[in-house]
Parts: sequence; C-alpha cells; structure tokens
Amino acid sequence: MSLFLEGKTAIVTGGTRGIGFETARELLAHGARVVICGRSESSVAAALARLSPADRVAGCAADVSDPVQVERLFQLGAERFGAIHILVNNAGVGWSASVGSMTLDDWKRVLDVNLTGSFLCSGQAVRHFLKTGGGHIINISSLAGKNVFAGGAVYNASKFGLNALGEATMLDHRHEGVRVTNILPGSVDTEFSLRSRTDNRTEAGAAVSPKSDWKIAPEDVARVVLDVLSMPSRTLISSIEMRPSMPPRR
Repeated sequence: MSLFLEGKTAIVTGGTRGIGFETARELLAHGARVVICGRSESSVAAALARLSPADRVAGCAADVSDPVQVERLFQLGAERFGAIHILVNNAGVGWSASVGSMTLDDWKRVLDVNLTGSFLCSGQAVRHFLKTGGGHIINISSLAGKNVFAGGAVYNASKFGLNALGEATMLDHRHEGVRVTNILPGSVDTEFSLRSRTDNRTEAGAAVSPKSDWKIAPEDVARVVLDVLSMPSRTLISSIEMRPSMPPRR
C-alpha cells in the first residue's frame, strides 16, 4: 500500500462514523496523521479505539458551529502533530420539512453545522496552510447541492452554499497553494438521513428503501478522497459527482 500521505496531518470533522470514519481509516492506512471530531466524547473515544495506529490518530468532541471549539480542534492537531495539511469538512446534519412548516430553529440548526461549520473550519485550515505553503480542503457536499427537492429547502440551501463556499475559497487562495475540492455523493449507505418533523426518513427527497445495498458505500467516498489527494500539485479536481450505479426503479 502506498504511504503517499506520510508526514501529512489531516483533520476530519464528523469522523466518528460513516463517511468521516472511513475517510479517517483510509488516510491513516496511507501514512497520514489524523485528528477527528464528533458530537460527544464517548463517540470520539469509541472511534479512536477502532482506528490505528494509535500514535497517529487523535480526536476530541467539537461542535463545528462553535468557533471556540473549532479553534480548539485545530490546536489539538497542531500541538499533537505539527503542521496541518488537509481538512475534510464532513460533519453535517439533515432535516426535511416544507418552508411553511419549518421553524427558524430548524433552519439555523442545519445551516450552522453544514455551512457555518464548514466556513469556520475552512478559515482555520487556510490560516494554518498559509504558514506552511499550502494544503487541501475537501468538502463532503451532496447532489442535493445541485438538485432541489420538495421538503429539502434548508438542506438544499446548506449544500448549495457549501459548494459555493468551496469554489470561492479556491479562487481566493489558489495562488497561495490552497486547493479545494467539493465531492457531491448521492444516496450513501450510512446512518445519516434527512429527517422530517414527523420523522419520515428520506434521502434526497425520496423514501429510504429498507434494502440499501444499491447505495454508495462510505468507503467509496473515502476512496475518492484519496484519489483527489493523490493528484500532482499541478492539477486540481475541483468537483466530483457520485451516484449509485443502479438505484431502485420508480
């Protein structure tokens, strides 16, 4: 296995399960040092116990919508491993409700994590990158950032915004060695789902099938993260769309 990330340090938000956990696992397997965060100390501890080697991984509980906690996350990475080279903005929440039924708290909760959290982490990452000559931000976005669906107003808005944030960050800092990639998966087989006010489980606006083997696996997204990072510095993959090959017919 190629250790092409040896000497690099990555921060993965939402790294305790699903896409974030699989991404952390793959980064470690290819030589990187990794710092993860999650919603609780217990979830972070459980994830750290499953990741190896233990001397190249660290983590803490962090609410990415809180600038103080985000700064603490990056300080942990810098104090434990030195320079930070990679950020994977993966933390996210979903919510499905019509505009007429959605509360302001619903709206703020999703945007605070999905968009403001990515902004705060990206700002921290850029400031670290500029000290060392550059780095790479990878945003785990969604096809919901291109395709609007009924009931998805706030989730759509957060992912449309995340895509714009990523592109603007790249334009702001590309000549300072900062690369940014947006990855837009469709339905992924994780515990994450959009939840409505009546707790109807939905994914991209459609009911979640009880059988999910047709979906993209979290490790497939992690593999794309590695592919992006393996590109030579002269080339930037700015956006990637991922879809299940054979979703259920309607």
